[in-house]
Amino acid sequence: MSASVVTSFGGPEQVVTARVPLPVPAAGQVRVRVRTAGLNPVDGLVRAGVFGGGGERLGFGWDVAGEIDAVGAGVTGWSTGQRVVGLHYGAVKGLGTHAEYVVLDAGAVAAAPESVDATAAAVLPLSGLTAARALGQLGLAAGDSVLITGAAGVIGGLAVQLAVRAGLAVTALAAPADEELVRSLGATGFVARGTSGADAGVRVDGVLDAAVLGEAALDFVRDGGVYGGLRPGGAPAPVRGIRVVEQEVAADGAHLAELVSLVDAGALTLRVAGTYALEDAAEAHARLAEGGARGRLVLTVA
Repeated sequence: MSASVVTSFGGPEQVVTARVPLPVPAAGQVRVRVRTAGLNPVDGLVRAGVFGGGGERLGFGWDVAGEIDAVGAGVTGWSTGQRVVGLHYGAVKGLGTHAEYVVLDAGAVAAAPESVDATAAAVLPLSGLTAARALGQLGLAAGDSVLITGAAGVIGGLAVQLAVRAGLAVTALAAPADEELVRSLGATGFVARGTSGADAGVRVDGVLDAAVLGEAALDFVRDGGVYGGLRPGGAPAPVRGIRVVEQEVAADGAHLAELVSLVDAGALTLRVAGTYALEDAAEAHARLAEGGARGRLVLTVA
């Protein structure tokens, strides 16, 4: 089968399409026939060698939408032909979801949304689970205030929608050109990117730092509030009694199913910035490297 891989670290030109063996599901696993797969910033970091890794190749891809093609021993509740979405956790792996087939633990998949196509569905697993876990770790209650940095991005935008649904008063931090977008997602407050907390005159109960601003994001948090980071090990040191927490995403099919239900209820909007065929993955990586996409780039598998 075909898969998008890297054999030498570097820029988008290092991404190649390779022929690899068809994976076989072990006990407790399912094999998914990939229809679409999201291209995330973490894939660019893998390509550049940020996480290292050895062997002949490294595969890309965390998100997948497709159909179950085979089930391993002991798997219950899933059968061939079922449409699913799933998360393939891990930055360093020989084969990811950017392939014709991928094997996942049965507990890492959920039934696919009925209300959107496979292209949009591929946006949900990594970004949705990341946003939901990060927001949950803040421990805020309905009526509390939260500022979400990078609110126009995929994770930030999903976090805005989830926070509004949780009854939080949401202020979005984004580029001025994105104010209309983030307000359409439910944010009632807005801070232009590059504005300090002092200049904005904003103090909130918590910050979800999707833009990874670090110390600069702490300036928006009241004394004794909470800061939530998305990258383990990358959060700033706590000050003024601020509690600092960091999320690390996990392959959680049950939680993913809850997010799918929100998509089907019209409570979550999934944004796609563009699609590329699997064999054109290098072009997709080049677009990812340019930055500024207001949605997820998605690979499609014929």
